Amino acid sequence: MLDPRTLTFLEVCRCGSFTTAASHLHITQPAVSQHIRALERHYQARLFEKRGRATVITPAGRLLYQALARIANDEQRLQAETRELASGAADLQPVRLGATRTIGDYVMPCVLPAYLAAHPEAHFLLTVGNTQGLLQALEAGSIDFALVEGSFDHSSFASEPFSHEPIAAVCAPALAAGHDIAPTQTADHSPGPDRGKATQTQLADLLALPLILREEGSGTREILERHLATRELSPADFARTVEIGSVAALKACAEAGLGATFLYRVAVERELAAGTLVDITPADFALTHDFTLIWQAGSLYAPRYRAILREWQELLAG
Repeated sequence: MLDPRTLTFLEVCRCGSFTTAASHLHITQPAVSQHIRALERHYQARLFEKRGRATVITPAGRLLYQALARIANDEQRLQAETRELASGAADLQPVRLGATRTIGDYVMPCVLPAYLAAHPEAHFLLTVGNTQGLLQALEAGSIDFALVEGSFDHSSFASEPFSHEPIAAVCAPALAAGHDIAPTQTADHSPGPDRGKATQTQLADLLALPLILREEGSGTREILERHLATRELSPADFARTVEIGSVAALKACAEAGLGATFLYRVAVERELAAGTLVDITPADFALTHDFTLIWQAGSLYAPRYRAILREWQELLAG
């Protein structure tokens, strides 16, 4: 059972305010201050500092928060599981999984049905969001682990790779044809030594197209922007940009010829097969990235998360 001073510290970290934390905990602000001072004496370090009216966590406070948040979240699950065992409850505590939108919409449907059929006792709660939102949910303890595509703090989160995925540039066939951009793979049936040769689309060829982007905080967008930066480019170098948070809406806009977009290939396989989108991935800008399972570093539930991951990988492999 966690010390009340620890709970106060965690609440101040999450609220960024002694006053708000006191309100949430139904104690006085002097009591909050007293709890924090006691922890600072114990750890011999300042945990917060004032900057104007803002309460800012110090590096020492951040280190302590990462450790205590993980303990608090594990404690919460342990408490629930022991209570269930003592009461003889038939239902297990739900496994609270987070997934980024691409993974939640296009990978988990290939995995969860078979997993749940093999484990009828399992109870999953799936939260779909962007990478940054899921990282915050992990720290807050509202989810247990997450499958993400974006970057994360390796000092705060433990991880295991789930799969290695290519990212494709796609657009409507008419848009590509209108800008003299041939699909990356062509079915050239003409005779001669170049038969079947892939068209070498270059990144520079795509800059004349409008670019349809995922929202800020999206792992796909972060990866694209990071790789563009290595070429001293940004989304602003395309003809214009449109920002859309829904993968389905983004694909619909691309199919309507409103621009090109970069998405994991797994998210556009159906449209590519149907011919409503074509692959225009530049030969000089091939991107791949890991889908990664992450959880709070040091969690005692890590073996459970790794076991689930292994089974999902086997199901995905076929």
